[in-house]
Amino acid sequence: MALIVQKYGGTSVGTVERIQEVAKKVIKHQQAGNDLIIVVSAMSGETNRLVALANELNDHPAGRELDVLLSTGEQVTIALLCMALQQQGVNASSFTGSQVRILTDDTHNKARIMEIDADNIRSALTKGHVVVVAGFQGCDQYGNITTLGRGGSDTTAVALAAALNADECQIYTDVDGVYTTDPRVVPEARRLDQITYEEMLEMASLGAKVLQIRSVEFARNHNVPLRVLSSFKEGGGTLISAEDPTMTMMEKAVISGIAFSRDEAKLTMLGVPDHPGIATQILGPIAKQNIEVDMIIQNTGHDSTTDFTFTVHRNDYQAALKILQQTADTLGAREVICDDKIVKVSVVGIGMRSHAGIANTMFETLANENINICMISTSEIKISVVVDEKYLELAVRSLHSAFNLEHE
Repeated sequence: MALIVQKYGGTSVGTVERIQEVAKKVIKHQQAGNDLIIVVSAMSGETNRLVALANELNDHPAGRELDVLLSTGEQVTIALLCMALQQQGVNASSFTGSQVRILTDDTHNKARIMEIDADNIRSALTKGHVVVVAGFQGCDQYGNITTLGRGGSDTTAVALAAALNADECQIYTDVDGVYTTDPRVVPEARRLDQITYEEMLEMASLGAKVLQIRSVEFARNHNVPLRVLSSFKEGGGTLISAEDPTMTMMEKAVISGIAFSRDEAKLTMLGVPDHPGIATQILGPIAKQNIEVDMIIQNTGHDSTTDFTFTVHRNDYQAALKILQQTADTLGAREVICDDKIVKVSVVGIGMRSHAGIANTMFETLANENINICMISTSEIKISVVVDEKYLELAVRSLHSAFNLEHE
């Protein structure tokens, strides 16, 4: 007998019919002898509807009241799923975040989980019940309802799995696993049977939207095996876990996947006086506006000036440009140039640690397609390049082929 935490997203529980299908899937796992904790999101579109209602009444609703409102979406789903299970003769108990006592800090709309009191869940499991928990929510030390922000239901599921030492945390979505790249760009993309936490974190941070970074970090920190599965078709999905120390370097895939982000913009300040602290003077005002900077390049010239280039999310492009122009005037820089028609393409794989020549293969492949590289960034298991937006799909397809990712 295993203890399994399963999470079903909004699309999976988007209608009564889909909730009934989830109930059938849950019953099948229970009949196999497993104890089950089911974490659910609000029905598809419900959270957006609730936010719209709030905004009709108040342009800037108080965080506490917004959390009270948004938490009702998951409360509806847990009740409906329990009703569906009970209709099939299965004992099921629903729990809100407060009833579980998922204790968070008091940061409304993006709270962080501090601890979980799992006694109520353990009691229900002992009675043979399927436990159904509202994702995305908890309560602070004063009993106020809090919500966990984007990807909160995934985080709830992983946190419960960690607290109860579950054998596996299964995330059911509208895709059947993690692929070597987006199949919409490369039809030959292959579903991976297994990937490490580190690889998944890199791919998620680089644009792969299968899982939220926060939930993968939580799983890694607490060593919770994660599995991504489809709610709509059968299959083994993709297991995300720690690197297997028994696997030899020869057995490890050199590259696991090609990730990309379309939402990039590049800004450059030319002719900046070259002196200590210049990076802080340029990026400090950007950081104060909560704009995240990604890749950074600084080139020092021979005339005691430097050129400073960095990338931001395209949504932050105009705000960052305005700040940078003001900073350029203050510093006496020669010019600010920008480009919001760029993308980032990355190769990811733990095999890079033990295989040389990955960068050369990547650069040679892009050169053969006459794709110019604007920026380069590396980590232990990742190489990222910035290229013109028009070359995105060509770059991804050619790199996928160059590293033979269509084959096991």
